[in-house]
Amino acid sequence: MFLLQACSLKNEIDSNYFCQKLKFTCTQDNKIVFFKTSKGDFEVKLFGKDNPVTVSNFLDNINNNIYVNQKFYKIINYPQIRFIHGGINPENQFYFERNQTLNKRSPSIPLEIKFKEEKMPRYNYQIKNPYETEDLITTFEKGSIAMVKSGKNNSSSTEFFFVTNKIPELDGRYSIFGKIIKGFDVLEKINQEDYIEVIQISN
Repeated sequence: MFLLQACSLKNEIDSNYFCQKLKFTCTQDNKIVFFKTSKGDFEVKLFGKDNPVTVSNFLDNINNNIYVNQKFYKIINYPQIRFIHGGINPENQFYFERNQTLNKRSPSIPLEIKFKEEKMPRYNYQIKNPYETEDLITTFEKGSIAMVKSGKNNSSSTEFFFVTNKIPELDGRYSIFGKIIKGFDVLEKINQEDYIEVIQISN
C-alpha cells in the first residue's frame, strides 16, 4: 500500500504526467515566440526548461490559433506598473465556442513554479512564506509573462498577462513562463482596444 501511494505521489509531481493528462507534448526548450500586435511586434523567450507544462500548454494554444485576432481584454494601470491581460477571457462567448471547436481538455492547468535547488517544478503549490521567494528560479521583472490564476493552485489554460516592472508581492503565486527580450517599448504602448494579430513560434 505504501509503495503504491509513493508511486502515485511521484507521478503527480512529474511534468510528463500533467502533459499526458492534458493531452499535449511536453517541451523543455526555451523557445522564442513573436507577438505580432496592432501596435507592433515584440519577442518573448519562453522558459520551457523550468516551466515545461505551462510553456507546452501555451505553445499548444499558439498551434491551435487560440490567440489569433484576440484583444488585450484588460489593462490595469498603477503609478509604477502596468498589467496587460491577453488570451481568451472565460466571460467571452468566443471562449466557449473555441473550446468546443478544439475539444479543449480543461479551462485550467496546474500552477507551476521552480526552485533553484530542485530538479523538477512544484505543481499545485504557491508560496506562503515570503522568504521562500529567494529560492525561486524566476520572479516578476520588467516584461515577464505569466498565466492568470483560475483558482488557489491553478492557472488558466488560455489567459496570460504581462507586467512592466518588478512586483515581488506576486512572486511564487503565479506561473511565470517567459520574458520579453525585444520590443518592450511596444508592450508599453498597448491599450485595451489593441489586439494580437498572431503569435508565431521561432523555428
